[in-house]
Amino acid sequence: MSRRFRIAVIPGDGIGPEVVREALRVLERVAAIEGFGAAVSRYPFGAEHYLRTKEVFPDAAFAEVRGHDAILLGAIGDPRLEVGLLEFGIIARLRFELDLYVNLRPVKLYAEHLCPLKDTRPADVDFVVVRENTEDAYAGMRGFFKKGTPDEVATQEIIFTRKGVERVIRYAFELARRRDRRKKLTLIDKANAVRAMDLWTRTFAEVGAEYPDIAREHNYIDAACMYVVRDPAQYDTIVTSNMFGDIFTDLAAMIQGGLGIAASGNIHPGQVSLFEPIHGSAPKHAGKNVANPIATIMAVQMMLDWLGEAGAARRIEEAVAGLLRSRRLPSLATDSGMSTAEIGDLVLGELEKVPVG
Repeated sequence: MSRRFRIAVIPGDGIGPEVVREALRVLERVAAIEGFGAAVSRYPFGAEHYLRTKEVFPDAAFAEVRGHDAILLGAIGDPRLEVGLLEFGIIARLRFELDLYVNLRPVKLYAEHLCPLKDTRPADVDFVVVRENTEDAYAGMRGFFKKGTPDEVATQEIIFTRKGVERVIRYAFELARRRDRRKKLTLIDKANAVRAMDLWTRTFAEVGAEYPDIAREHNYIDAACMYVVRDPAQYDTIVTSNMFGDIFTDLAAMIQGGLGIAASGNIHPGQVSLFEPIHGSAPKHAGKNVANPIATIMAVQMMLDWLGEAGAARRIEEAVAGLLRSRRLPSLATDSGMSTAEIGDLVLGELEKVPVG
């Protein structure tokens, strides 16, 4: 066993520990089948740890985490704590300090019955969204004046840099080329109203000139939200800003069956990167063994593909797809009638049945 990866795991809050538990079972099994090693280091950071220790994410632990090959995150957020405390202290810190400038969100329909759109088939929904991940309104440049008074003013600045915009657009062009599907890249912005986004429009055109084999398309965000519902088949690869990407990908996730299957990668090519489900911590379901772990299992699938274990990634994807197509996994909802552990068992049982090659 020559291939061995070090994986940092932060189960986090709410349902995070439960869904991560099943995802790690899948990781362990697929590693044994495919012949690679995965050494897991668990980190306790989240609400319970903060309430006990007042630590959010100590510098020493952060330095350890960044020394791994990849990071798997469950979910962050707890209603007992101030909104944003853990989100900025853990998720945002990882994204910004590790410079994970690509948020990659595949949108793929595996079974027709999961899609709420009439007469939409799996062949119609297979696109990927490249969301810029380190700038925009999420950069944290905000403030309040006369807070708590009738004259209160709240500000939050939107920040785009040429470097940040260009590198994520270039990544998206390269991805459209590697996907070799429709060889089309769609830019989603709102440059007609948010004039700072003219930087996106110009950069898209300039970088696009270097990729004559990739067709270019442009949508405004409001139009894109209509188009993706009316005709998702028109999309192949999409690139967009942090805020618009955050909104658009949740809408897109519903087309593939909901947040119960939606996973994402926070990526810096060639460096340690982070993988997670896009759902939240769902505190009301925590500890009940009812949370659906499929999105976290698919985050492991994305992580393995990024680590170069394409066979293992394909094995997980096909196992999940087969369960959904056959309806042995009847639903992606929390109230599917199956426990978290039972769904994990189903996936484990399918892994070795996936044909090789």
